[in-house]
Amino acid sequence: MSENKRKSRATLQDIADRVGVTKMTVSRFMRNEESVSVKTRASIKAVAEELGYIHNRAPALLSKSSSRSIGVLLPSLSNQVFAKLAQGIESVTNRRGYEVLLGHYSYESEIEERKIATLLSYQVDGLILTGTSHSKKTLKMLETAGVPVVEAMELPESPINMAVGLDHKMAAYDAVNLMINKGKKNIAYFGARLDSRTKLRMEGYDEAMVEAGLEKNHFLTSSRSSFTIARDLLNRALDDCQYLDGIFCTNDDIAIGAILACNEMGINVPEQISVVGYNALDIGQAITPKLTSVYTPRYEIGELSAELLLNAIEGKEPEKRINDLGYTITNGKSS
Repeated sequence: MSENKRKSRATLQDIADRVGVTKMTVSRFMRNEESVSVKTRASIKAVAEELGYIHNRAPALLSKSSSRSIGVLLPSLSNQVFAKLAQGIESVTNRRGYEVLLGHYSYESEIEERKIATLLSYQVDGLILTGTSHSKKTLKMLETAGVPVVEAMELPESPINMAVGLDHKMAAYDAVNLMINKGKKNIAYFGARLDSRTKLRMEGYDEAMVEAGLEKNHFLTSSRSSFTIARDLLNRALDDCQYLDGIFCTNDDIAIGAILACNEMGINVPEQISVVGYNALDIGQAITPKLTSVYTPRYEIGELSAELLLNAIEGKEPEKRINDLGYTITNGKSS
């Protein structure tokens, strides 16, 4: 972009001159619309829109006043789970006049450090993190910054500030017991990424199998989840478990892929092999048989995380530091 084009941006003074008010009045409006009269507010809005005015937040950031923005770190951009979470967050921030700066860290601790440092450099007023395992450097940065933090999706015993999520271990335990109670005895666990939530679900699977006196069968990959990777996991399970009759999957991508692969191989679900997923994505209701899955309230987790964070930014103490939003198991036909 040329220097001339940069200099041609509309300024607060340009708006003030057109409306017939002082630059300070326009500046006050930009900080809080309700600080000026309804008539002046309408005039400033109309002129700003006509001139294509772009609000410059740099002075406010330099003066350390509120940026009215929060940072949100997501571990994956390909997973629909986090799209729902982000939608829930923005349903609150849009209503309350805050902006959201998104960062993606690919489940990598070092990338999380870098992204948090970047978000803090933009003077965000608070952070929503989607993991509960953080490096010493990250924890020190957060302590130094002193901004409110919500850890979403899990329920750590000692959150940084606040946590909103569900008990993944217990959800998996209940899902596996659903299959056991229907007579399944050779149940495998399919996991990918091997992030903290995958491991919590595996712990729940293990506990259910051990309690029932059944053998544990883990089929894991460090690759990201996909429909196609389920075929490889299923082939491994069929080779290693002669009487495989159940599969509990760490997410719906793998569960749906497993059902499609079973259909291609002529394996009847659930008569021969029962399949249960996790997260209850809509696509699970579009396949045959409809997927039985653990419903996780991602949108609601996003909503409450944002409400708690913005309340903390505005000086309101939370009633609870740890908020369990629970889970349910859908009434699918694959189990």
